[in-house]
Amino acid sequence: MSGATLDYHSDSISLRVVEALADATDTTPSELEPLYNSIDPEALDQLFQPGFSDEIRVTFEYGTSQVEVRGDGTVMVDGTVHDSE
Repeated sequence: MSGATLDYHSDSISLRVVEALADATDTTPSELEPLYNSIDPEALDQLFQPGFSDEIRVTFEYGTSQVEVRGDGTVMVDGTVHDSE
């Protein structure tokens, strides 16, 4: 899976998901299909605001990839951790 840890002060979780997907697929974020084709990015960002439970977990499909976002800010794509930093 592709993974990255969220910096609540500077990154939205939806941006981190896009960066992790680009890393996992060896492409640029601008070449990806819009994230909103798979999940509502604004709703995702709302779920992962500071102060929310670290135990929250959201899993969804993006194209042929399985994406998991964890409450601690970790973004996983297809079981491999790809740091988007």
